[in-house]
Amino acid sequence: MSYKYETQKTNLFTDEGQRLFLQVRDKVQKLLKASGAVRMEEAITGFGGSSWDLLACMDRMVELKELREIIQPYAPVSQYRIFVAYYRGD
Repeated sequence: MSYKYETQKTNLFTDEGQRLFLQVRDKVQKLLKASGAVRMEEAITGFGGSSWDLLACMDRMVELKELREIIQPYAPVSQYRIFVAYYRGD
């Protein structure tokens, strides 16, 4: 079985999932403030639990328009995906 965001994101709506999401989001915001971009590997390192739940946290931030993924010309493995803050134009 492979990672599927639509299936995995239901885990984020549990109490444990919300706690994980907030911890990941806090770390991502800190990394973005320091460097302007964050790679998946650095964003999700240091957390326990399912790596798929951690991937879902990042994809949820994209869905919420908190992050934008930099599309790379090749299909990178998940840990090398790169994200920046979503620009809202305001």
